[in-house]
Amino acid sequence: MLLTVLGCSGSGPGPASPASGYLVSAGETRLLLDLGNGAFGALLRHLDPWTLDAAVLSHLHADHCADMANLVVHRRYHPAPPAGVPALPVYAPDGAADRLAAAYAASAEERASTDLSDVLAFHPVADGGAVGAVGLRSTPVEHPVAAYALRVEHGGASLVYSGDTGPSAGLVELARGADVLLCEASWPHVVPGQWDEPPPGLHMSGRQAGEHAKAAGVGRLLLTHVPAWQDAAALLAEAREAFDGPVELAAADAAYEI
Repeated sequence: MLLTVLGCSGSGPGPASPASGYLVSAGETRLLLDLGNGAFGALLRHLDPWTLDAAVLSHLHADHCADMANLVVHRRYHPAPPAGVPALPVYAPDGAADRLAAAYAASAEERASTDLSDVLAFHPVADGGAVGAVGLRSTPVEHPVAAYALRVEHGGASLVYSGDTGPSAGLVELARGADVLLCEASWPHVVPGQWDEPPPGLHMSGRQAGEHAKAAGVGRLLLTHVPAWQDAAALLAEAREAFDGPVELAAADAAYEI
């Protein structure tokens, strides 16, 4: 498998990266994991969007799904669409059809008549299954909205993407033995004057990402979702103290063999 980072900035686009978006290529299958603010433009640099087999959304916060509206525009109004292309399968949490329709609509009044089913076909991400040549599994994780970590498998290789989560036993179990854990690290573990331990159920520190990688016994840890206002090098150092395997920061437009 090949993982291409479309965007890895946490909580919104940063000066060097769009928000969350990842492209997985496995055999003939092309799978999108999230498509946050700015990530659709990056997708165009790496792939013809018509060749996507499916999109998978970890959760419905804007920095993980806002550019689905741009994907709808592309599929609905492109002047030369391929003949006979069906609606794109979208594996997402409950409520995704309404959420994305609301994001696409120009007004509250228009929302009532907005239907995206001509271009997107929604399926519960909780069900997982096979997407082309790829096996997809998910587990709920700790976040203020319904959110899922995702495991993608192909040809004996495995990638686990945390999505957004606080410390999560489910994430450890899903990531057990994975080749790569693509894991969020959104803040320092200690913030003097604010906390000695991050608040639960929101995000993870660099240290917590490293602890999850160690507990799951993964082969490699890629840190992602670092907000532009954070010190990425400090979060990387935290993760390396907790996990003795290979650790690096995900970078926009970088590609990783799995």
